[in-house]
Amino acid sequence: MTHDPHPRPSQTAARIALAAATTAAAGMLLFPLATLGRGFTADAALLHLSGSVLNLTSNPETPLPAVGATVTLGWLTLALLAATIFGAVRRERWFWLTGLLSFLSALAAVLLLGGGLNSEMARVASDTALRPGAKRQLRNFYDGGGMHLGLVLPILGGLIAAGAGLSARPKVWDRLNRLRSLLVPAVAIGLAVVVGALVVLIVQPVVNLSGQPLTLWGSWLAKSDLVYFVYSSLFAPVTSLNPLLDSLKLATPLIFTGLSVAFAFRTGLFNIGAPGQLTMGAIGAMLVGVYAPAALGWLLLPLSVIAAGVGGALWGAIPGLLKARFGSSEVINTIMLNYIASAVFIFLIGTESFPFLGRTYNLPIKAEGFEPRSQELQEAAHLPTLLELLNVGRDGTVALSIGLLVALAAYFVARRLLRGRLHALIALAVAVVAGALTWRIGIPVQVAGSQLNASFLIALACVALFGTLMWRTATGYALRAVGHSPKAAEYGGISVARGTILAMTLAGMFAGLAGTHYVNGGALDEYRLKGNMPVNVGFDGIAVALMGQSTPGGVVAASLLFGTIDTGGVDVDQKLDKVNKDIVTVLKALIVLFIAAGGFLSRRVLDPPPPQLDAPGPAKAASGPEPLPNLGLTSTEVSNRAASDHSSAHKDSQA
Repeated sequence: MTHDPHPRPSQTAARIALAAATTAAAGMLLFPLATLGRGFTADAALLHLSGSVLNLTSNPETPLPAVGATVTLGWLTLALLAATIFGAVRRERWFWLTGLLSFLSALAAVLLLGGGLNSEMARVASDTALRPGAKRQLRNFYDGGGMHLGLVLPILGGLIAAGAGLSARPKVWDRLNRLRSLLVPAVAIGLAVVVGALVVLIVQPVVNLSGQPLTLWGSWLAKSDLVYFVYSSLFAPVTSLNPLLDSLKLATPLIFTGLSVAFAFRTGLFNIGAPGQLTMGAIGAMLVGVYAPAALGWLLLPLSVIAAGVGGALWGAIPGLLKARFGSSEVINTIMLNYIASAVFIFLIGTESFPFLGRTYNLPIKAEGFEPRSQELQEAAHLPTLLELLNVGRDGTVALSIGLLVALAAYFVARRLLRGRLHALIALAVAVVAGALTWRIGIPVQVAGSQLNASFLIALACVALFGTLMWRTATGYALRAVGHSPKAAEYGGISVARGTILAMTLAGMFAGLAGTHYVNGGALDEYRLKGNMPVNVGFDGIAVALMGQSTPGGVVAASLLFGTIDTGGVDVDQKLDKVNKDIVTVLKALIVLFIAAGGFLSRRVLDPPPPQLDAPGPAKAASGPEPLPNLGLTSTEVSNRAASDHSSAHKDSQA
């Protein structure tokens, strides 16, 4: 039998494509296609696929950009989605192409709309008859325009349909199958977005500054615009530099605490003590940064960072030792240690003196004044901001060096191209050379200032340490074995007690290093240990670890997501009356809830059986022997496994 290079998509793939294309087509008909402008209080001019415009702004006379070509591309996208639906119903081999074309058509409509809005902003800038205040108002109005749900859904739906159609090809299916672990967080985020949208629809009334009464259809369009405005505002920080830096600043401690919880998860432990470990790490960083001899010079900073890690590690080792020695629950111990760490924290910076056995003793740690805070760290213990590290501009200009990005790209390319035992070291050397050669090359930017400091780089170093230790060393293998099956690990000669203590110690170290962000990095506007340090990010680390599937890359992605919506929530709070930044808390809670429920996905979807076991008996017998399934393995691994199975079968036959 000859191999079919273009097999028909499976029924499951056709259903997925059908659902995605149908949802996208319905969205184009039910939701606005684009926003032609938006005022400060979320009032907008909405364009529908029919070409009609619903103007809810306070100034209906404001000229709007031409939209004829955008509407034409919208109808073309709808036609392509209809063809995709037809192809998915009939399981045709070509529906991936119409799905891809619908994605490209919707994307072209977005780009065309953006060009029209930019033309209007250029017209406003060149109009000499307008006052500066009016120019600024109109520029902000057009800048608030852009695509809406009527174009967002076809972009997503077209991509999903194209991927579902191409999944019939073995190479594409192999790549998609390796992303199966992303199903739970992706579905959890989608469900949280839907539930959050219902909350917005119920709580927030329509924003209509035009003074005109709305029909039932107009009210629906205005309500759907509220949902899109909330979510577009939450994710808006990724579109400009200053809000992006603020998002990274909020994400930095989440990376530390997320790694702490994820490391414990990987070893079968549940670390609830990240808040206390962060607190003790911050105290250690403060004690060294304030009271270490100034003669240490530049050594003061690394010693302070090490003290933060040691403080968190010691606070993590205590519950690890108690569990290893007495079998006590690390959950209870870490929770109780959070209270102890909080008491130590308040004791050190909450008062200047304390009574003990009838005598009063002075504490030199608290700074003067009523505010609970420590003395300021010596200047040598300050972490520089990333702008100070990466700025290669001259004469007062700010230009960010591309050296780090080039070094990372060179490292991954070299790792992929090189082979051998020393390939990692060679790739690292190539990355260092490439970064050094391109360090003085910078990209000019307009930045108002940012408190994103070098603790972000420390967090990335911890991500690399996590991945290397857990999956590239014998110690990491032993820790994972203890987490997977302690009895089997002990039978194999692995010390479960030693692994438990080491795992909790390293988890505490990751959380303790988060203290450098606040104390050494000045994230709270001062280089001190302050009473308003947000230790609750330790609990947020649980959500980050769950969403990131306890992987280093997943923790970084989840932290960036949470940091982004935390930053965007401020804008929502300013522009809407009934919806505030608490919507971010609701979304986080929903994401954790749905992840804990596995995204309500069946085990058959998350961990499907091999095709041999899944096929019906008669059909399997009629088809003869099937090839070994490639469940996310490379061709070499599949060949080795097949050879191993053949050797085992041969030995059994001889026996």
